[in-house]
Amino acid sequence: MRKRVLVTGGAGYIGSHTCKALARAGYEPVALDNLSTGYRHNVKWGPLEVADIADSELVRRIIRQYQPVSVIHFAGSAYVGESMFNPGKYYKNNTVATYSFIEVLVQEMIEVIVFSSTCATYGIPEYLPLDTSHPQNPISPYGFSKFVSERMIIDFSRVYGQKYGLLRYFNAAGADEEGDLKEEHCPETHLIPLAIANAFGAGPKLKIFGNDYPTFDGTCVRDYIHVSALSEAHVKTMERLVRGETKSEIRNLGSGRGYSIMEILSSIHRVTGRKVDAEFAGRRNGDPPELWAKSDKEFSATIDDNHLDRIISSVSFHYS
Repeated sequence: MRKRVLVTGGAGYIGSHTCKALARAGYEPVALDNLSTGYRHNVKWGPLEVADIADSELVRRIIRQYQPVSVIHFAGSAYVGESMFNPGKYYKNNTVATYSFIEVLVQEMIEVIVFSSTCATYGIPEYLPLDTSHPQNPISPYGFSKFVSERMIIDFSRVYGQKYGLLRYFNAAGADEEGDLKEEHCPETHLIPLAIANAFGAGPKLKIFGNDYPTFDGTCVRDYIHVSALSEAHVKTMERLVRGETKSEIRNLGSGRGYSIMEILSSIHRVTGRKVDAEFAGRRNGDPPELWAKSDKEFSATIDDNHLDRIISSVSFHYS
């Protein structure tokens, strides 16, 4: 029998890609998802348990049924802009729910947790590229909810001996290159799929939030990471922890390069031959001008000069 891994948010975007990566590595992924933003059709490599991580008794029953060797925790709310005007949702769905979940993991003696964190815990960069030693000073409720969740995992580990991986990644993008999974969110807020949908005539005019940032072309600069590379990093981190090769890991997952919004639009035109119809709007609260990673060496080795083209091609596949 294959070893099982419980993946919270396993019907969502990154969670479903990670389930595929786990299955490829020989595990049976068990997706735990309340389907508030995930999709049943994304669950293809193991069972789906429809549940909320805040439902402690149901989570406990699921853990006892499947006896996972590890948990990979993605479940939560993940829109920076939304968190600025609905902070309660983020503290409830991310921080409070994670607290309830960790308590069950401790009681059920789950020894390994890999946590989906974010570069938003750093806030406004004091220097670039961002490394894991950079002070954490989040400026959005989303970033702060993830920061507090990180802190809880560290503190519980100190007392109860759990092994943890905290993976702070930058802008996840792209889709499974074999076509099994899309980049889809409801609502869709990610730049690349919105821009590509517009270029193929399947979406509204793209809004670019801010063209007066202190960057070389006035638009925000971000580090875009292929979702499949992210998924593989979660699996490799989990395996090291399960094998006892490391007690804990805190890693940045990024390409080590920032791209402006205008550069992304130019790349879409170059790769697809189609132009994006865009218009400028005002800045969004909580958006730093620039963010890119000093990426983990092991992870950086999986990123080549064509990774942005791969991201664009993998999303465009579902429109062409």
